[in-house]
Amino acid sequence: MKFANAALVAAGFLFAGSAMAADYTIRLASSLSPGEPTIEAAEFFADEVAKRTDGRVEIQVFPAQQLGSEKDVNQMMRQGAPIISVTSSGYLSDFVPDIGVVEGPYLLDNPEQFEKIASSDWFASVKDQFNDKGITFLVDDALFGARNILADKPVRSPADVDGMTIRVPPNTVFVKTFEAMGTRPATVEWSEVYSALQQNVVEGAEAPLGSLWGAKLHETRDTISLTQHFTAFTFWVINSDYFNSLPEDIRGVMMEVGQETGALATELTLKRDEEYKDMFRDAGVTIVDDVDIQAFRDKTAGVYGEFPNWTPGLYDQIQKILAE
Repeated sequence: MKFANAALVAAGFLFAGSAMAADYTIRLASSLSPGEPTIEAAEFFADEVAKRTDGRVEIQVFPAQQLGSEKDVNQMMRQGAPIISVTSSGYLSDFVPDIGVVEGPYLLDNPEQFEKIASSDWFASVKDQFNDKGITFLVDDALFGARNILADKPVRSPADVDGMTIRVPPNTVFVKTFEAMGTRPATVEWSEVYSALQQNVVEGAEAPLGSLWGAKLHETRDTISLTQHFTAFTFWVINSDYFNSLPEDIRGVMMEVGQETGALATELTLKRDEEYKDMFRDAGVTIVDDVDIQAFRDKTAGVYGEFPNWTPGLYDQIQKILAE
């Protein structure tokens, strides 16, 4: 009976805690699948913000495009909805075009280089431009991972993808990059990629290893080639007016936890990539690692000159930052 009473008391506390509504409820939206490092980082963010604000803020995590496409969520956020959007530079370039350069083809030699960009005066000025557009960054350096090609054959050089229809996200940098490779890029929403591959609407897809695994795309194709054509980061943004309406201490907590979350997402992604390779191999997937990266780099180098709305000399400016 003593244990039963203790259990009832504990249940009562849990019920009382759940019945106490938070002062602020914010939705965090992502297109990524549960279990991916980015979603684990989002759950950390939600838990830590709740703890450090004594339950005054509840962050509700919505993965897998539950609140809509990335573009739609960004628009809702921009219009003032209490939403944190986990998004990419490609989508954010709709608001400030220059940010699109950070997800260009073969920009980085390794993920650690991005810290030079994230801590630069250039990036600070870009974030100021976003603030002018009503958008505040909570996380600005969360590694999403190197993006690779899933297909039904090995891809070792640009010749191997010539004429292939490959799904890419609906953003211009990706489309132009895959056109430069010689493919026929097809813009399909992430939630529809599995069926597009299954029905042979597209021949292949590209994404970080965690996303390929999380969406179970290896059930439709059996070869992943480590082309590493983009090194992708996620950016977690919120409406500036809404954010600035929150109490100062809450804003401080969210910024503090945001910094920790970016570091955690990066750590988890780097660690999991090796684990994902083993998981894919165990599932019968061939991992192709003898890719001619330089051939792909050469083939896509001209992409950086195809954006007249970027600030002149932008690519050279980024190269100087990376060389420092």
